[in-house]
Amino acid sequence: MNDLMMREPDVDDGAISFARGFVKSDAFMALFREGMGLVEQTAAYLDSDGRADSAALPREVALSYATESMRLTTRLMQIASWLLVQRAVAEGEMTVDQARAENDKVRIPEQIASAATLEAERLPAGLRDLMDHSFRLQSRIRHLEGQMSGKAPAREKANPVQDQLASLQARLGLAR
Repeated sequence: MNDLMMREPDVDDGAISFARGFVKSDAFMALFREGMGLVEQTAAYLDSDGRADSAALPREVALSYATESMRLTTRLMQIASWLLVQRAVAEGEMTVDQARAENDKVRIPEQIASAATLEAERLPAGLRDLMDHSFRLQSRIRHLEGQMSGKAPAREKANPVQDQLASLQARLGLAR
């Protein structure tokens, strides 16, 4: 077969070569270790210090803690899934097409707005640090995903509910 017949459809050659090269690079392995380390660090925090931190919170802040910890664990599982799929490609366990199909099942979403700033400031520092780290990692992976697929990540969409809440908070003098 000639080279044209072996090409993968709908992906430009630059995206394929970047993807194949990146998943085998030291930079990817560092990203993989960072992501999996953050999963472990978060699990350790939530099972120990996080339990004590959440028990000491006022009721209204404890609800935010529960919400944000669920969002954090969901975000980290999406990140871990993406990293594991990329590692499987690097190790020859999956093809680029199989990886693309898996990544279509578990997309790294746009960042979801977290608790309002005032509310977030009342969360324990340990949880806030983990949230911040996960958001930075999520952003880097979304950027890489865009480079690897040959598509730029979608721009942040306006959130009309958040806009209305911000407007209402401003009118009530509760602006952030």
